[in-house]
Amino acid sequence: MEHEKYLSQAIELAQNNVKNGGRPFGAVLVKDGEVISTGVNETNETCDITAHAELLVIRRANEKLKSPFLEGTVMYASGQPCPMCMAAMHSAKIDKIYFAYSYEQGQPYGLSSTDILEELKKPIEDQSIEIKHITPDGIDQHPYEMWSNQN
Repeated sequence: MEHEKYLSQAIELAQNNVKNGGRPFGAVLVKDGEVISTGVNETNETCDITAHAELLVIRRANEKLKSPFLEGTVMYASGQPCPMCMAAMHSAKIDKIYFAYSYEQGQPYGLSSTDILEELKKPIEDQSIEIKHITPDGIDQHPYEMWSNQN
């Protein structure tokens, strides 16, 4: 029942966003039964392709909790999170993710990330964006090594 409450809140955020000219996505982040942050997709408003509801919710929660990590939290999303949002949720260490509408349900409306998922499954040399691994000569200290030595 609790999951339905938060999913309904995410869906209501998505519906209101559509009424205001936005895309149909909303998200709610919960910790210990308390809503930590909410958000809607703001890509149209901000012209920022990364302004997905889940990413904005994560950013707000990071600021509120003063931590890059969100252990003990649960994400509720109106739609199945895209690969970018999933990567961010894994990186933030969110414990659980629940969503209301799947890629398959979004497909007829052009709201599915299945094409991106398929692209990311390909070896980098076969992807549609040219991706090359180049390490420049003349670098006096590897930045990863510098970071490791300071931590």
